[in-house]
Amino acid sequence: MTATADAEAAANELMPLAEYLGSVLRRLRALPPLDLDLTQAHGNVLANDVLAPHPYPAFDQAAIDGYAARWEDLAAAGRIGSHPSFGAFEGGPRPVRLNVVGDLGAASWRPVRLTPGTCFSVAAGAPLPIGADVVVPVHWTDQGMAAVEILHAPKRGSGVRRAGDELPVGRVLAPAGSYVTPAMVAVFAASGIGHVVVRPSPRVVVVATGDELVDVGRPSQPGQVVDANSHALTAAAVEAGALAYRIGICDDDPEGLRGLLEDQTLRADLIITTGGTGTGPGDMLRRVLSRRDHGRGTVEFTDVALCPGATLGFGTVGGEEVPVVCLPGEPGAALIGFEVLARPVIQLLAGSEPVFRPSVKAHLLETVSSPGGLREFRPAHVAERRGGGHTVQPLAGGPYTLSGLAEANGLLVLGERVTAAAAGSTVDVLLLDRRR
Repeated sequence: MTATADAEAAANELMPLAEYLGSVLRRLRALPPLDLDLTQAHGNVLANDVLAPHPYPAFDQAAIDGYAARWEDLAAAGRIGSHPSFGAFEGGPRPVRLNVVGDLGAASWRPVRLTPGTCFSVAAGAPLPIGADVVVPVHWTDQGMAAVEILHAPKRGSGVRRAGDELPVGRVLAPAGSYVTPAMVAVFAASGIGHVVVRPSPRVVVVATGDELVDVGRPSQPGQVVDANSHALTAAAVEAGALAYRIGICDDDPEGLRGLLEDQTLRADLIITTGGTGTGPGDMLRRVLSRRDHGRGTVEFTDVALCPGATLGFGTVGGEEVPVVCLPGEPGAALIGFEVLARPVIQLLAGSEPVFRPSVKAHLLETVSSPGGLREFRPAHVAERRGGGHTVQPLAGGPYTLSGLAEANGLLVLGERVTAAAAGSTVDVLLLDRRR
């Protein structure tokens, strides 16, 4: 049997990625909803539809600075020689003269009423006098104070915002499942809403395991490997919308590892570990978490048809049965594992839909090869084409996945049956949240 045939036979024994993800995500539910103050709700996902309890605007108001008047009193303005642009012309406009009986600002609150032949000077946002149905712009008048000459009559209703014009009572301001954005916060506040019911941001704890790990600030050397993973995965969890906490490095000590994870279940909705997922002599994490301690949860490690990083772990730990995702120790594989498994888990816990990143079809700019039987996620740079569509340039993958990811704004996805994709072919690309 050839080496290629051996590789394909081994790949056939792996669980397909889609099947694995389905088995994991079906075991999870979104976190219970919380009632949060509006100032704390940004970035969370709404648990319920939000309806407008009050109209917006809340009352009839002036939309511009000017003079609030009755349109009937202005009907004759500008009938002789008038022009919508209000320029100079032969004969000139016929002005209408109205008495200015008061000034109204945004802080005015006493109701007032117009009588025929009168108007109010108003500021934008001021309550509209009863009987007013038009606001004349200042530059269409002589800007008089006791009396004003109006040289051109706007259309009826011009310069006026009626109560509920923008958002009537009962309007769905945002459906359940929506991310609360700054603009959404403004709409809620303007409609009289001070609290909303949301899914809380998941609390995610990140732990790196391995006797060989040392903290950042020094280069790796024989017997020591700098812990890049816990820093990167904490940042990735924050980008995914979680409240992430980096615990740091845990040695390959069974009791210490078990105790650390038990302690973290008190503060976490999800624990992410990196390292120790293999079957080598130093892979203590897998041996510790695979034990079936009654009432304390267990983690299953699965060989998945995924490149890079074939072994992933998922299960629960502690008496509270907090979900745990176990990712490989190689940094590029850990970040790819986060994208395909940990990130969807975070999105599901947060109540977000869809849980996967958006994808596009793209025109491949360079021929690439891929290991048969594995679904490969390769760093790539995706760009929009003039006239529509996208192009995708593959970046470094395989053993260079980490450096490729640092440049990438997308992940080129090559399916299990793909061993080569020719330049010019159409491929799937996951879009990463990168601003480039």
